[in-house]
Amino acid sequence: MKAVMITLDQAHYDEVTSELNSLNIRGYTSWKEVYGRGSQDGEPHYGSHAWPSVNRAILTVVDNDRVKPLLDYLWELDRESPNLGLRAFVWNIEEYM
Repeated sequence: MKAVMITLDQAHYDEVTSELNSLNIRGYTSWKEVYGRGSQDGEPHYGSHAWPSVNRAILTVVDNDRVKPLLDYLWELDRESPNLGLRAFVWNIEEYM
């Protein structure tokens, strides 16, 4: 099992959750407002007057064979709109209940 943490511009949220459904990834937790900025480039997402956009975050735990299709989809989505910002991080899950 793997945990996939996705941080994304709020504009991508509906597309990404729809793709989770398409990949039969049913369970996830999401956060509505997440602030930050990219480590290399891109606009800050602070939800402020100067930087009004905000991010969202999704955390899902999936079987190993679902990680690559999800990351492939996210990579392509980010490539289409690189200024919006989208990142995914994968962690090993050692135990769960």
